[in-house]
Amino acid sequence: MPSLLGLHRFNEADPGAAEEALLACCGSHRWALRLTAHRPYPDIESLLAAASEASYDLRPADLAEALADESWMPQPLLGMRAPGSQAAHTALRAAHAAYEARFGHVFVVCLDGIEPEEMLDTVLSSVRTRLANDPDEERLIAADELRRIALTRLEHLVASATATRTGN
Repeated sequence: MPSLLGLHRFNEADPGAAEEALLACCGSHRWALRLTAHRPYPDIESLLAAASEASYDLRPADLAEALADESWMPQPLLGMRAPGSQAAHTALRAAHAAYEARFGHVFVVCLDGIEPEEMLDTVLSSVRTRLANDPDEERLIAADELRRIALTRLEHLVASATATRTGN
């Protein structure tokens, strides 16, 4: 369960520190500024509801900014750390490359609740399925997946009592 102490610190953080912490959850400056401006949040549920609403209000440029930020994250391709055969990992790398070539951004999918041994197959299946989408449909799906990922990251942010500091 997220910490109220973490929420209190988030609410009390100076605006620049709060925005910076939020950008680690979702790379849209507009999203981060909106959540920062509406502080303080009375409870975690209100913060998550505001974050979800702000995600739905992202303009195409905001979504592009957030997706571009995902490509700069210092992590391997989604699913590459999951257990699986060399052939499956090779197929996953190829699917990621095809997705990026088709849609111009990294593949995003929320993997909450997926067991580690199911992760590689889940990601590979999702990439392959979504490659068939037209760009407008895929933009909507990617935006929803990014929203879900951002909410999970935000929960982790406020769960950490040291996630944001009040300037001490």
